[in-house]
Amino acid sequence: MTTGKRKAKATQESLHRIFTIPEAPESTLGLIEKEISENLAGFLGNHIVATEKPLTDIEQDFACSQIPEEPEFVSDHMHHLLDKLISQSVHTSSPSFIGHMTSALPYFILPLSKLMVGLNQNLVKIETSKAFTPLERQVLGMIHRLVYRDEEDFYQRWMHSANHSLGAFCSGGTVANLTALWVARNNLLKPDGDFKGIAREGLFKALKHYDCDGLAILVSERGHYSLKKSADVLGIGQESVIAIPTDEDNRIDCQLLRQKCRELTENNIKILSIVGVAGTTETGNIDPLNEMADIAGEYGCHFHVDAAWGGATLLSEKYRPLLNGIERADSVTIDAHKQMYVPMGAGLVVFKNPSSVTAIEHHAEYILRKGSKDLGSHTLEGSRPGMAMLVYASLHIISRPGYEMLINQGIEKAAYFAGIINQHPEFELISEPELCLLTYRYVPPGIQELLRNGSQEQQQEINGLLGKLTKFIQKRQRENGKSFVSRTRIEVSRYGGEKILVFRVVLANPLTSKEILHDILQEQTELAQESENFYPQLKAML
Repeated sequence: MTTGKRKAKATQESLHRIFTIPEAPESTLGLIEKEISENLAGFLGNHIVATEKPLTDIEQDFACSQIPEEPEFVSDHMHHLLDKLISQSVHTSSPSFIGHMTSALPYFILPLSKLMVGLNQNLVKIETSKAFTPLERQVLGMIHRLVYRDEEDFYQRWMHSANHSLGAFCSGGTVANLTALWVARNNLLKPDGDFKGIAREGLFKALKHYDCDGLAILVSERGHYSLKKSADVLGIGQESVIAIPTDEDNRIDCQLLRQKCRELTENNIKILSIVGVAGTTETGNIDPLNEMADIAGEYGCHFHVDAAWGGATLLSEKYRPLLNGIERADSVTIDAHKQMYVPMGAGLVVFKNPSSVTAIEHHAEYILRKGSKDLGSHTLEGSRPGMAMLVYASLHIISRPGYEMLINQGIEKAAYFAGIINQHPEFELISEPELCLLTYRYVPPGIQELLRNGSQEQQQEINGLLGKLTKFIQKRQRENGKSFVSRTRIEVSRYGGEKILVFRVVLANPLTSKEILHDILQEQTELAQESENFYPQLKAML
């Protein structure tokens, strides 16, 4: 039985062809390139399906583990990708996709990305990147200046210094946070007398030399999970990441932070780092950074700010004061692939002191030689693409005032959405937005009254049923494909700190309109009425 599929053969001629001869403009690949270039939104609208296909069915399309023995024609393979991959991908650029931090991209990113991929630069060393190296150093200088606002002569002195670095580009906030804590650990347990430093002799000998019983990282209970990953990799253990309770606004309780610092010190535990969060992933709140900087100063420990989400707010002069105190941090993480609207894979960390990164410096004979300006000598990752080019281009094309407009619109849109939720009789706002994130849930009016006046046992029972209803609505809304919000579980002080299931939205897409926000609430209301398993139980309680 024949399938009609064209067959190709792996020959020297065919291999040479795919490296040298582009597809014809009217080929499948050529038409796709043209459509994407002319109308990204239209292409996505046509090729991202509205209804969800079960993941188990999709897995069957990718179930074969054998490497093909026969090559495919490029055009044929593009059809395969359209049918099996593209059509089942997530339309993250849709203005109705407001559930996660991945958002729309400006149209100019596509041709620039193609250029970046085509150049295939490797930023580990100058021999494989040349001009990309000073460009990346400049971008790090621009972000450093955004955070710390040093004078021009500071950047002229340090930005291109071979033996120093203002920061490091990496694949995202996880590696950025790890890099910051790696630097903090190596500087805390640095060479001293006959001790060659933790980087050479390891954690056991370092703790013995410095006569301490362990290290600790202190962060709010809203801290990102990457910090526990970092503690694991750095050898100090996940239990060394100590979560400090938050207040009713989801910000770290500095009184409890200071108390924990005192307790640890009395028990001969060194504080590796205090970590402030500038834009929690669940609620978007910002810790009191100035007060945290004071405490870090009192205990002489590294102060790191995880601003992977909220760091871009510094581009707005209007809302920059929300991050007051960030300029006192020893290191700051920012993800450009979030609110700076570049593709995934563009995180960075900047250091207040250009000499900080010497604590993690590595060299090799064939690469990263001493005295060279190879960026890989101060980065955890070795081979890396030239993502800095896309950040560089975006900073120039959008500009700081353009970013300010985007940031302001997102924050003010979140405030608007919170307002209509508060005014809606069938919804409850859970966390007030500080940036452009907020949480809420569907609660029938009569049930709201019971929650206000009921006993703790009644509240727990109702919240359990509402959690099931929230999960049902969120899943059905995702399956319907018209819009998407995410869900999470957070402690809510008005319910005695009980963890409840809530909707979570991120309003970073500039194309998300007020009308769309009203439509999302309307759809959720209709889905709640359709629920057969949970809504009748709630109604029976009235």
